Amino acid sequence: MDFTGKTAVVTGAGSGIGRAIASRFAQGGAAVQVLDVDLTAAQATVQLINEQGGNATAWVCDVTDLDAVEQVMRGIVEQAGRLDILINNAGIASIGSLTSTSPEELDRVYRVNVRGVYHCLRSAVPAMVEQGGGVILNLASIASLVGIKDRFAYSMSKGAVLTMTYSVAIDYIDHGIRCNCICPARIHTPFVDGYLAKHHAGHEQEVFEKLSKYQPIGRMGKPEEVAALAAFLCSDEAAFITGAAYPLDGGVTTLI
Repeated sequence: MDFTGKTAVVTGAGSGIGRAIASRFAQGGAAVQVLDVDLTAAQATVQLINEQGGNATAWVCDVTDLDAVEQVMRGIVEQAGRLDILINNAGIASIGSLTSTSPEELDRVYRVNVRGVYHCLRSAVPAMVEQGGGVILNLASIASLVGIKDRFAYSMSKGAVLTMTYSVAIDYIDHGIRCNCICPARIHTPFVDGYLAKHHAGHEQEVFEKLSKYQPIGRMGKPEEVAALAAFLCSDEAAFITGAAYPLDGGVTTLI
């Protein structure tokens, strides 16, 4: 996919899926803006991209802070001259049912996964409208499409991401803006390894295999596979695609 001359913003790009997406877009020639709440992690992604011959800039950004997001987006437009692609990847997980999810936990997830996406959309869309178009890709989840046990707050938040995708797609289609989302199943990232070490110490491999087999295809996805789909959906080859939710789930939503 050729992104030469385009500016791509990736939130939560300091690790995992976000890092893989940032790297993939840089390989395609984009000037990648690496946003993360952890500046050190963002700089590590930039270093990786630079070592691969790409072009990237690190920005510290807490997506829960609207003023901070607006300041970063303004800085990107002033520096790069435009904002062609926004990938809303930043997000957090949460485990629990309705009754085991505290109001504080619900608010924590809402601030990052819902308001965070809203803040980035609100800050980037006007620049895209002014320049005559752009592409937005949100990271939702299969939790926005099917019921998953003990994911009450997380499912709530990703359901909101899905419907925000539809809303932006229809509201800004006449402004040349496309908006889609990817709905992954379990993806093997450092977060998964950390979760297993924290909650299943001594049984990591056993639980990992169980989580892997949840996908009918028999394994978890790879961050690079998410990045490949992201690259296609944000490329000119996907110019006829908007308002769509793409499962990337190893068969979960259709074969279970």
